[in-house]
Amino acid sequence: MGRKRYVLILVYLLYLSTFFFPVQSWSIDQKTRQSIEQEIEKYRAEIIKIRRFIHMNPEVSNREFETAKLVASKLSSLGLEVKTGIARTGVVGLLRGNQPGPTVAIRADMDALPIQEHNTFPYRSLNPGVMHACGHDIHTSIALGTAMVLSSLKDRIKGNIKFIFQPAEEGPPPDEEGGASLMIKEGVLDNPPVRAIFALHVWPDLEVGKIGYNSGYFFASSDNFVITIKGKSAHGARPQEGIDAIVVAGEIITGLQVYFKRALDPSEPLVVTVGKIQGGNRSNIIADRVVMEGTVRTIDEQTRSKVAIMMETFLKGITQAYGATYSLAYEYATPALYNHPDFVRVVLPGLASAVGKQNLIQIKPQMVAEDFAFFAEKIPAFMFLLGVKTPGQPSAPLHSPYFNPDEKAIPVGIRAMCHLVLNALEQQASLKSSPTEKIQ
Repeated sequence: MGRKRYVLILVYLLYLSTFFFPVQSWSIDQKTRQSIEQEIEKYRAEIIKIRRFIHMNPEVSNREFETAKLVASKLSSLGLEVKTGIARTGVVGLLRGNQPGPTVAIRADMDALPIQEHNTFPYRSLNPGVMHACGHDIHTSIALGTAMVLSSLKDRIKGNIKFIFQPAEEGPPPDEEGGASLMIKEGVLDNPPVRAIFALHVWPDLEVGKIGYNSGYFFASSDNFVITIKGKSAHGARPQEGIDAIVVAGEIITGLQVYFKRALDPSEPLVVTVGKIQGGNRSNIIADRVVMEGTVRTIDEQTRSKVAIMMETFLKGITQAYGATYSLAYEYATPALYNHPDFVRVVLPGLASAVGKQNLIQIKPQMVAEDFAFFAEKIPAFMFLLGVKTPGQPSAPLHSPYFNPDEKAIPVGIRAMCHLVLNALEQQASLKSSPTEKIQ
Protein backbone atom coordinates (compact mmCIF):
# COMPACT_ATOMS: atom_id res chain seq x y z
CA MET A 1 0.00 0.00 0.00
CA GLY A 2 1.40 3.43 -0.98
CA ARG A 3 1.97 6.08 1.65
CA LYS A 4 -0.59 8.43 0.07
CA ARG A 5 -3.29 5.75 0.10
CA TYR A 6 -2.41 4.84 3.69
CA VAL A 7 -2.81 8.47 4.80
CA LEU A 8 -6.12 8.79 2.96
CA ILE A 9 -7.49 5.67 4.63
CA LEU A 10 -6.47 7.04 8.02
CA VAL A 11 -8.37 10.23 7.18
CA TYR A 12 -11.37 8.16 6.16
CA LEU A 13 -11.32 6.20 9.41
CA LEU A 14 -11.11 9.44 11.36
CA TYR A 15 -14.07 10.72 9.36
CA LEU A 16 -16.05 7.58 10.20
CA SER A 17 -15.32 7.99 13.89
CA THR A 18 -16.81 11.49 13.70
CA PHE A 19 -19.58 10.28 11.43
CA PHE A 20 -20.83 7.54 13.67
CA PHE A 21 -19.61 8.24 17.13
CA PRO A 22 -20.36 11.88 17.94
CA VAL A 23 -20.67 12.99 21.53
CA GLN A 24 -24.22 14.22 21.02
CA SER A 25 -27.08 11.71 20.86
CA TRP A 26 -30.01 12.63 18.65
CA SER A 27 -33.68 11.80 19.01
CA ILE A 28 -36.24 12.08 16.23
CA ASP A 29 -38.88 14.80 16.60
CA GLN A 30 -42.33 14.27 18.04
CA LYS A 31 -44.09 14.70 14.69
CA THR A 32 -42.03 11.92 13.16
CA ARG A 33 -42.64 9.70 16.19
CA GLN A 34 -46.38 10.14 15.79
CA SER A 35 -46.17 9.45 12.06
CA ILE A 36 -44.29 6.19 12.73
CA GLU A 37 -47.00 5.05 15.14
CA GLN A 38 -49.76 5.94 12.69
CA GLU A 39 -48.08 4.06 9.87
CA ILE A 40 -47.42 1.00 12.03
CA GLU A 41 -51.09 0.89 12.96
CA LYS A 42 -52.07 1.41 9.33
CA TYR A 43 -50.01 -1.56 8.14
CA ARG A 44 -50.36 -3.82 11.20
CA ALA A 45 -52.93 -6.22 9.73
CA GLU A 46 -51.09 -6.50 6.41
CA ILE A 47 -47.77 -7.21 8.11
CA ILE A 48 -49.31 -9.94 10.28
CA LYS A 49 -50.86 -11.46 7.15
CA ILE A 50 -47.47 -11.45 5.41
CA ARG A 51 -45.82 -13.08 8.41
CA ARG A 52 -48.38 -15.87 8.53
CA PHE A 53 -48.07 -16.50 4.80
CA ILE A 54 -44.28 -16.80 5.12
CA HIS A 55 -44.70 -19.08 8.13
CA MET A 56 -47.06 -21.33 6.18
CA ASN A 57 -44.63 -21.54 3.26
CA PRO A 58 -41.15 -21.97 4.74
CA GLU A 59 -38.12 -22.60 2.53
CA VAL A 60 -34.70 -23.91 3.54
CA SER A 61 -31.37 -22.20 2.97
CA ASN A 62 -30.52 -21.18 -0.63
CA ARG A 63 -34.00 -22.32 -1.69
CA GLU A 64 -36.00 -19.26 -0.60
CA PHE A 65 -37.45 -18.75 -4.08
CA GLU A 66 -41.06 -17.90 -3.24
CA THR A 67 -40.12 -15.89 -0.15
CA ALA A 68 -37.75 -13.82 -2.28
CA LYS A 69 -40.48 -13.22 -4.89
CA LEU A 70 -42.87 -12.01 -2.19
CA VAL A 71 -40.24 -9.69 -0.69
CA ALA A 72 -39.19 -8.25 -4.06
CA SER A 73 -42.81 -7.69 -5.10
CA LYS A 74 -43.62 -5.86 -1.87
CA LEU A 75 -40.51 -3.66 -2.03
CA SER A 76 -41.22 -2.79 -5.67
CA SER A 77 -44.80 -1.81 -4.83
CA LEU A 78 -43.39 0.64 -2.26
CA GLY A 79 -41.26 2.31 -4.91
CA LEU A 80 -37.90 1.01 -3.74
CA GLU A 81 -35.05 0.18 -6.12
CA VAL A 82 -34.96 -3.62 -6.01
CA LYS A 83 -32.23 -6.10 -6.89
CA THR A 84 -32.75 -9.85 -6.80
CA GLY A 85 -30.60 -12.94 -7.17
CA ILE A 86 -27.89 -11.72 -4.81
CA ALA A 87 -26.17 -14.69 -3.16
CA ARG A 88 -28.59 -16.93 -5.09
CA THR A 89 -31.95 -15.85 -3.59
CA GLY A 90 -31.14 -12.64 -1.72
CA VAL A 91 -33.12 -9.45 -2.26
CA VAL A 92 -32.06 -5.85 -1.67
CA GLY A 93 -34.33 -2.82 -1.67
CA LEU A 94 -32.97 0.73 -1.61
CA LEU A 95 -35.13 3.49 -0.18
CA ARG A 96 -33.76 6.88 -1.23
CA GLY A 97 -34.72 9.72 1.07
CA ASN A 98 -35.68 13.08 -0.34
CA GLN A 99 -32.79 14.73 1.48
CA PRO A 100 -29.09 14.01 0.86
CA GLY A 101 -27.13 11.87 3.26
CA PRO A 102 -25.34 8.55 3.79
CA THR A 103 -26.71 5.02 3.60
CA VAL A 104 -27.48 2.70 6.50
CA ALA A 105 -28.89 -0.82 6.24
CA ILE A 106 -31.29 -3.22 7.88
CA ARG A 107 -30.64 -6.92 7.45
CA ALA A 108 -33.28 -9.66 7.77
CA ASP A 109 -32.81 -13.39 7.13
CA MET A 110 -35.39 -15.41 5.20
CA ASP A 111 -34.54 -19.13 5.51
CA ALA A 112 -36.33 -21.79 7.55
CA LEU A 113 -35.08 -24.98 9.20
CA PRO A 114 -35.50 -28.67 8.27
CA ILE A 115 -37.83 -29.30 11.23
CA GLN A 116 -41.32 -30.80 11.24
CA GLU A 117 -43.65 -28.31 12.91
CA HIS A 118 -45.80 -29.63 15.78
CA ASN A 119 -47.92 -26.52 16.33
CA THR A 120 -51.62 -26.77 15.51
CA PHE A 121 -52.63 -23.17 14.76
CA PRO A 122 -54.22 -22.54 11.33
CA TYR A 123 -51.13 -20.92 9.77
CA ARG A 124 -48.70 -23.73 10.65
CA SER A 125 -46.23 -24.89 8.03
CA LEU A 126 -47.66 -26.49 4.89
CA ASN A 127 -44.22 -27.70 3.81
CA PRO A 128 -43.55 -31.12 5.40
CA GLY A 129 -40.31 -31.24 7.33
CA VAL A 130 -39.63 -27.50 7.07
CA MET A 131 -40.47 -24.84 9.66
CA HIS A 132 -39.67 -21.28 10.65
CA ALA A 133 -38.41 -22.42 14.03
CA CYS A 134 -35.90 -19.59 14.43
CA GLY A 135 -38.19 -16.64 13.77
CA HIS A 136 -36.86 -15.60 10.38
CA ASP A 137 -40.46 -15.14 9.24
CA ILE A 138 -40.76 -12.51 11.98
CA HIS A 139 -37.46 -10.92 10.95
CA THR A 140 -38.53 -10.67 7.31
CA SER A 141 -41.95 -9.28 8.23
CA ILE A 142 -40.45 -6.62 10.51
CA ALA A 143 -38.03 -5.50 7.79
CA LEU A 144 -40.87 -5.30 5.26
CA GLY A 145 -43.00 -3.45 7.79
CA THR A 146 -40.17 -1.00 8.40
CA ALA A 147 -39.90 -0.43 4.65
CA MET A 148 -43.65 0.25 4.50
CA VAL A 149 -43.51 2.77 7.32
CA LEU A 150 -40.38 4.59 6.18
CA SER A 151 -41.36 4.73 2.51
CA SER A 152 -44.25 6.93 3.60
CA LEU A 153 -41.76 9.23 5.35
CA LYS A 154 -39.34 9.69 2.43
CA ASP A 155 -39.53 13.45 2.62
CA ARG A 156 -38.00 13.36 6.13
CA ILE A 157 -35.23 10.86 5.44
CA LYS A 158 -31.74 12.36 5.22
CA GLY A 159 -29.95 9.72 3.20
CA ASN A 160 -30.76 6.18 2.10
CA ILE A 161 -31.89 2.97 3.76
CA LYS A 162 -30.85 -0.34 2.26
CA PHE A 163 -33.05 -3.31 3.15
CA ILE A 164 -31.03 -6.52 2.88
CA PHE A 165 -33.02 -9.77 2.83
CA GLN A 166 -30.49 -12.54 3.27
CA PRO A 167 -30.75 -16.23 2.41
CA ALA A 168 -28.99 -19.12 4.15
CA GLU A 169 -28.35 -17.65 7.58
CA GLU A 170 -28.70 -21.18 8.97
CA GLY A 171 -25.92 -22.28 6.63
CA PRO A 172 -25.96 -23.24 2.94
CA PRO A 173 -26.32 -26.86 1.81
CA PRO A 174 -23.12 -28.92 1.44
CA ASP A 175 -20.88 -27.82 -1.43
CA GLU A 176 -22.72 -24.49 -1.81
CA GLU A 177 -21.82 -20.96 -0.81
CA GLY A 178 -24.37 -18.73 0.79
CA GLY A 179 -25.40 -16.39 3.55
CA ALA A 180 -23.93 -13.07 4.64
CA SER A 181 -20.40 -13.79 3.44
CA LEU A 182 -21.58 -14.43 -0.13
CA MET A 183 -23.79 -11.34 -0.10
CA ILE A 184 -20.80 -9.24 0.94
CA LYS A 185 -18.65 -10.87 -1.74
CA GLU A 186 -21.28 -9.94 -4.33
CA GLY A 187 -21.24 -6.28 -3.25
CA VAL A 188 -24.31 -5.85 -1.08
CA LEU A 189 -22.52 -3.23 1.03
CA ASP A 190 -21.59 -1.16 -2.04
CA ASN A 191 -23.36 1.15 -4.52
CA PRO A 192 -24.16 3.13 -2.44
CA PRO A 193 -21.72 2.19 0.31
CA VAL A 194 -23.35 1.21 3.59
CA ARG A 195 -21.96 3.05 6.61
CA ALA A 196 -23.70 1.09 9.39
CA ILE A 197 -26.05 -1.88 9.65
CA PHE A 198 -28.78 -3.03 12.04
CA ALA A 199 -30.43 -6.39 12.69
CA LEU A 200 -32.59 -8.06 15.29
CA HIS A 201 -33.26 -11.60 16.43
CA VAL A 202 -36.37 -12.85 18.17
CA TRP A 203 -35.67 -14.04 21.71
CA PRO A 204 -38.15 -16.32 23.55
CA ASP A 205 -36.53 -15.66 26.95
CA LEU A 206 -37.69 -12.02 26.86
CA GLU A 207 -41.30 -10.90 27.11
CA VAL A 208 -42.97 -8.87 24.38
CA GLY A 209 -41.98 -5.22 24.72
CA LYS A 210 -38.51 -6.01 26.07
CA ILE A 211 -35.32 -5.63 24.07
CA GLY A 212 -32.00 -7.25 24.94
CA TYR A 213 -28.64 -5.85 23.91
CA ASN A 214 -24.95 -6.07 24.64
CA SER A 215 -21.87 -4.02 23.84
CA GLY A 216 -18.88 -5.85 22.39
CA TYR A 217 -19.00 -9.57 21.65
CA PHE A 218 -22.61 -10.73 21.76
CA PHE A 219 -22.87 -14.10 19.97
CA ALA A 220 -20.25 -16.82 19.75
CA SER A 221 -18.25 -18.00 16.80
CA SER A 222 -19.33 -21.31 15.32
CA ASP A 223 -16.79 -23.71 13.86
CA ASN A 224 -17.29 -27.30 12.71
CA PHE A 225 -15.23 -30.45 12.92
CA VAL A 226 -15.32 -34.01 11.63
CA ILE A 227 -13.25 -36.65 13.44
CA THR A 228 -12.71 -40.02 11.81
CA ILE A 229 -11.39 -42.82 14.04
CA LYS A 230 -9.82 -45.82 12.31
CA GLY A 231 -9.43 -49.04 14.24
CA LYS A 232 -9.34 -52.74 13.33
CA SER A 233 -12.29 -55.05 12.85
CA ALA A 234 -12.60 -58.35 14.74
CA HIS A 235 -15.19 -60.70 16.18
CA GLY A 236 -17.14 -59.16 19.06
CA ALA A 237 -16.18 -62.12 21.26
CA ARG A 238 -12.44 -61.61 20.63
CA PRO A 239 -11.77 -57.85 21.21
CA GLN A 240 -8.06 -58.51 21.79
CA GLU A 241 -7.71 -59.17 18.06
CA GLY A 242 -9.11 -55.81 17.00
CA ILE A 243 -9.01 -52.11 17.81
CA ASP A 244 -12.49 -50.95 18.79
CA ALA A 245 -13.14 -47.58 17.14
CA ILE A 246 -16.34 -47.16 19.17
CA VAL A 247 -14.48 -47.46 22.47
CA VAL A 248 -11.92 -44.94 21.25
CA ALA A 249 -14.71 -42.60 20.17
CA GLY A 250 -16.30 -42.88 23.60
CA GLU A 251 -13.04 -41.87 25.25
CA ILE A 252 -12.76 -38.91 22.88
CA ILE A 253 -16.30 -37.65 23.46
CA THR A 254 -15.91 -37.77 27.24
CA GLY A 255 -12.33 -36.53 27.20
CA LEU A 256 -13.04 -33.48 25.06
CA GLN A 257 -15.38 -32.14 27.74
CA VAL A 258 -12.65 -32.35 30.38
CA TYR A 259 -9.56 -31.55 28.33
CA PHE A 260 -10.49 -28.05 27.21
CA LYS A 261 -11.85 -27.12 30.64
CA ARG A 262 -8.50 -27.98 32.24
CA ALA A 263 -6.27 -26.64 29.46
CA LEU A 264 -7.86 -23.24 28.85
CA ASP A 265 -8.70 -20.25 31.04
CA PRO A 266 -12.07 -21.17 32.62
CA SER A 267 -13.20 -17.54 32.43
CA GLU A 268 -13.25 -17.76 28.61
CA PRO A 269 -16.48 -19.42 27.41
CA LEU A 270 -16.01 -22.51 25.23
CA VAL A 271 -18.54 -25.12 24.19
CA VAL A 272 -17.50 -28.28 22.34
CA THR A 273 -20.39 -30.48 21.22
CA VAL A 274 -20.34 -33.78 19.35
CA GLY A 275 -23.74 -33.78 17.73
CA LYS A 276 -23.50 -36.74 15.36
CA ILE A 277 -21.75 -40.12 15.54
CA GLN A 278 -21.79 -43.01 13.08
CA GLY A 279 -19.95 -46.31 13.30
CA GLY A 280 -20.15 -50.07 13.33
CA ASN A 281 -21.81 -52.69 11.16
CA ARG A 282 -23.59 -55.07 13.52
CA SER A 283 -23.77 -56.04 17.18
CA ASN A 284 -21.13 -58.82 17.15
CA ILE A 285 -18.42 -57.07 15.10
CA ILE A 286 -15.73 -54.80 16.53
CA ALA A 287 -16.14 -51.49 14.70
CA ASP A 288 -13.15 -50.47 12.59
CA ARG A 289 -14.37 -46.94 11.85
CA VAL A 290 -16.32 -44.18 13.58
CA VAL A 291 -17.12 -40.69 12.26
CA MET A 292 -18.07 -37.89 14.63
CA GLU A 293 -19.28 -34.43 13.72
CA GLY A 294 -19.47 -31.49 16.07
CA THR A 295 -19.32 -27.78 16.72
CA VAL A 296 -17.08 -25.44 18.70
CA ARG A 297 -18.41 -22.17 20.13
CA THR A 298 -16.32 -19.44 21.72
CA ILE A 299 -16.38 -15.68 22.25
CA ASP A 300 -12.65 -15.00 22.39
CA GLU A 301 -10.70 -15.02 19.11
CA GLN A 302 -7.46 -16.11 20.78
CA THR A 303 -9.22 -19.09 22.31
CA ARG A 304 -10.83 -19.84 18.96
CA SER A 305 -7.44 -19.92 17.24
CA LYS A 306 -6.09 -22.50 19.71
CA VAL A 307 -8.86 -25.09 19.57
CA ALA A 308 -7.96 -26.93 16.35
CA ILE A 309 -4.30 -27.35 17.36
CA MET A 310 -5.27 -28.51 20.85
CA MET A 311 -7.80 -30.95 19.43
CA GLU A 312 -5.10 -32.47 17.20
CA THR A 313 -2.85 -32.99 20.22
CA PHE A 314 -5.65 -34.57 22.22
CA LEU A 315 -6.75 -36.91 19.42
CA LYS A 316 -3.20 -38.02 18.76
CA GLY A 317 -2.73 -38.98 22.42
CA ILE A 318 -5.98 -40.94 22.78
CA THR A 319 -5.71 -42.84 19.50
CA GLN A 320 -2.06 -43.77 20.04
CA ALA A 321 -2.93 -45.21 23.44
CA TYR A 322 -5.36 -47.61 21.77
CA GLY A 323 -3.33 -48.25 18.64
CA ALA A 324 -5.88 -46.48 16.46
CA THR A 325 -5.42 -43.64 13.99
CA TYR A 326 -7.50 -40.57 13.27
CA SER A 327 -8.11 -37.72 10.85
CA LEU A 328 -9.50 -34.30 11.73
CA ALA A 329 -11.26 -31.90 9.35
CA TYR A 330 -11.70 -28.55 11.06
CA GLU A 331 -13.67 -25.70 9.45
CA TYR A 332 -13.64 -22.09 10.63
CA ALA A 333 -17.21 -21.08 9.84
CA THR A 334 -18.90 -18.10 11.50
CA PRO A 335 -16.98 -15.49 13.52
CA ALA A 336 -18.20 -14.11 16.84
CA LEU A 337 -20.74 -11.31 16.50
CA TYR A 338 -19.37 -7.96 17.64
CA ASN A 339 -21.58 -5.00 18.47
CA HIS A 340 -19.22 -2.06 18.10
CA PRO A 341 -19.17 -0.41 21.56
CA ASP A 342 -18.92 3.19 20.36
CA PHE A 343 -21.76 2.59 17.95
CA VAL A 344 -23.85 0.96 20.70
CA ARG A 345 -23.28 3.98 22.93
CA VAL A 346 -24.69 6.25 20.24
CA VAL A 347 -27.73 4.17 19.20
CA LEU A 348 -28.98 3.15 22.66
CA PRO A 349 -30.63 6.51 23.48
CA GLY A 350 -32.69 6.28 20.29
CA LEU A 351 -33.66 2.71 21.11
CA ALA A 352 -34.64 3.74 24.63
CA SER A 353 -36.73 6.52 23.16
CA ALA A 354 -38.52 4.01 20.94
CA VAL A 355 -39.44 1.38 23.53
CA GLY A 356 -38.73 2.98 26.91
CA LYS A 357 -35.50 2.80 28.87
CA GLN A 358 -37.12 0.43 31.38
CA ASN A 359 -37.60 -2.10 28.58
CA LEU A 360 -33.92 -2.28 27.60
CA ILE A 361 -32.14 -5.20 29.22
CA GLN A 362 -28.40 -5.79 28.97
CA ILE A 363 -27.78 -9.44 28.10
CA LYS A 364 -24.60 -11.41 28.69
CA PRO A 365 -22.89 -12.91 25.63
CA GLN A 366 -24.71 -15.91 24.17
CA MET A 367 -23.14 -19.08 22.77
CA VAL A 368 -25.46 -19.25 19.79
CA ALA A 369 -24.05 -17.98 16.49
CA GLU A 370 -25.31 -15.53 13.85
CA ASP A 371 -23.76 -14.89 10.46
CA PHE A 372 -24.68 -11.21 10.78
CA ALA A 373 -21.18 -11.31 12.30
CA PHE A 374 -19.73 -11.12 8.78
CA PHE A 375 -21.36 -7.72 8.29
CA ALA A 376 -20.05 -6.58 11.67
CA GLU A 377 -16.52 -7.42 10.53
CA LYS A 378 -16.88 -4.88 7.71
CA ILE A 379 -18.80 -1.91 9.12
CA PRO A 380 -20.25 -0.64 12.43
CA ALA A 381 -23.08 -2.99 13.36
CA PHE A 382 -25.72 -3.40 16.03
CA MET A 383 -27.90 -6.46 16.63
CA PHE A 384 -30.47 -6.58 19.38
CA LEU A 385 -32.81 -9.24 20.76
CA LEU A 386 -36.56 -8.77 20.42
CA GLY A 387 -38.71 -10.26 23.17
CA VAL A 388 -41.39 -12.59 21.77
CA LYS A 389 -42.57 -14.36 24.92
CA THR A 390 -46.22 -13.93 25.85
CA PRO A 391 -46.31 -12.63 29.46
CA GLY A 392 -47.30 -15.31 31.92
CA GLN A 393 -47.04 -18.11 29.36
CA PRO A 394 -44.35 -20.75 28.78
CA SER A 395 -42.26 -20.22 25.65
CA ALA A 396 -40.73 -22.90 23.44
CA PRO A 397 -37.05 -22.31 22.63
CA LEU A 398 -35.52 -21.46 19.28
CA HIS A 399 -35.26 -24.44 16.90
CA SER A 400 -38.10 -26.22 18.71
CA PRO A 401 -40.93 -27.77 16.63
CA TYR A 402 -43.27 -25.90 19.01
CA PHE A 403 -41.64 -22.47 18.62
CA ASN A 404 -44.43 -19.87 18.47
CA PRO A 405 -43.35 -16.23 18.92
CA ASP A 406 -45.98 -13.72 19.99
CA GLU A 407 -46.94 -11.58 16.98
CA LYS A 408 -47.47 -8.57 19.27
CA ALA A 409 -43.68 -8.21 19.11
CA ILE A 410 -43.78 -7.28 15.41
CA PRO A 411 -44.89 -3.64 15.91
CA VAL A 412 -42.26 -3.30 18.64
CA GLY A 413 -39.57 -4.47 16.23
CA ILE A 414 -40.73 -2.11 13.49
CA ARG A 415 -40.80 0.85 15.88
CA ALA A 416 -37.30 0.04 17.15
CA MET A 417 -35.89 -0.27 13.62
CA CYS A 418 -37.51 2.96 12.44
CA HIS A 419 -36.05 4.90 15.34
CA LEU A 420 -32.62 3.32 14.98
CA VAL A 421 -32.15 4.08 11.28
CA LEU A 422 -33.68 7.56 11.39
CA ASN A 423 -31.56 8.52 14.38
CA ALA A 424 -28.44 7.15 12.69
CA LEU A 425 -29.11 9.27 9.61
CA GLU A 426 -30.08 12.32 11.63
CA GLN A 427 -26.79 12.24 13.51
CA GLN A 428 -24.91 12.92 10.30
CA ALA A 429 -27.24 15.56 8.87
CA SER A 430 -24.75 18.38 9.43
CA LEU A 431 -21.92 16.66 7.53
CA LYS A 432 -21.69 18.05 4.00
CA SER A 433 -19.31 15.71 2.20
CA SER A 434 -17.45 12.43 2.46
CA PRO A 435 -13.74 11.89 1.82
CA THR A 436 -14.37 8.40 0.45
CA GLU A 437 -14.29 9.68 -3.12
CA LYS A 438 -10.65 10.66 -2.68
CA ILE A 439 -9.55 7.10 -1.96
CA GLN A 440 -8.72 5.35 -5.22
